[in-house]
Amino acid sequence: MTPRTRSLKILVVCQYYYPEPFRVSDICESLAMMGHDVTVLTGLPNYPEGRVLPEYRHGKRRTESLNGVNIVRCLEIGRGRSRVRLFMNYLSFAISATLTASFIRKNCDVVFVNQLSPVLMSIPGIAYKNQHHKKMLLYCLDLWPASLSAGGISEDSSVYRLLRIVSRWIYRSADTVLVTSSMFQDYLESKLDIKDVNMRHVPQYAEDMFIRGDEETSGLASPLGGRMYNFVFAGNVGDVQSVETIVRAANEVRNRTDIGIHIVGDGSKLEACRGLSNELGLTNLVFHGRRPIEDMPGFYRMADAMLVTMKRDEHLSYTLPGKVQSYMAAGRPILGAIDGETSRIIQMSGCGYACEAEDYRDLARLIVRFCDDGAKDQMAANALKFYSEHFSKEQFLSTLVEELEKLAA
Repeated sequence: MTPRTRSLKILVVCQYYYPEPFRVSDICESLAMMGHDVTVLTGLPNYPEGRVLPEYRHGKRRTESLNGVNIVRCLEIGRGRSRVRLFMNYLSFAISATLTASFIRKNCDVVFVNQLSPVLMSIPGIAYKNQHHKKMLLYCLDLWPASLSAGGISEDSSVYRLLRIVSRWIYRSADTVLVTSSMFQDYLESKLDIKDVNMRHVPQYAEDMFIRGDEETSGLASPLGGRMYNFVFAGNVGDVQSVETIVRAANEVRNRTDIGIHIVGDGSKLEACRGLSNELGLTNLVFHGRRPIEDMPGFYRMADAMLVTMKRDEHLSYTLPGKVQSYMAAGRPILGAIDGETSRIIQMSGCGYACEAEDYRDLARLIVRFCDDGAKDQMAANALKFYSEHFSKEQFLSTLVEELEKLAA
């Protein structure tokens, strides 16, 4: 674990936290294990199902301590399945958490915003920063307002223009911005004119449970049975992830009885993808639904290769999904129908094959090519080597603590 020079009191702001499946929980617990005093300001668990979990309703468990981390939960409307509910979810957290931030009595040394979507989740961090005259580090995992265009909102719309102004204000309010993709920095500088903020590329890492040891244990048995090659997609099944590309690719390879494809996860497009699979009459595709994170290493070990897909969108292509690091840490080859940064990483590392986003026919060809070319072991070794050299947890924590200490000094 990274050595520390001083113990920090850190206020972490993120709309999502355990039991929701986000890496921020592991980051906070790791900081606490290093001796830092960590308080998380977050919402009520409702991702990805869209409904607040029963044990957090009616004012229950608004404060708790988990694995050394103090958690303060704010009122939040479940994200539901519609755009209206999603907007209410975003707005309710931003307002509630901003009010709650003003009543946090602990005098924290520094604010750490783990910024996913929406960027509005950063506002409570800015409020605390300004009220207590502290400095703020923002870790940018989702680009705004670029994420809006990927969701179908026109750049010419009043909503987009308004949130462009808000996003620019939020990023400029940070004292340090860390970005998960090298292409994020180009966007923030060229599109939002963010040039007077300290900015640094710090890619995500994978939780320890995913890292392959020298001797692997066996994975889960495939429910498809008898398949020589199993391909697994793990993560959110939403509009952005374009999982229907995988469903249609499965249809293209349906005559290959040695190929099985698995979708592990939940989200707004899960039922639509199941419906498409039923419509096509697929027997080579299994939907496993959402599974506890503790189950995921077993699915990874079952896989001969992992799948990553995303919608065709210029701004989305800047993103490097966190699942890529998990796939690599597990020593698994990666096949992607995805553009931009992720495609570049797959090709540069030699850990798999990539084609253009949404091209299900080409993805199917890559699946067949993978089965037939015998390069699996070399790709697996390349994935693990690249992860160790570029994405390790130790490197991430060392950089994060270094930047937090600079701001707290």
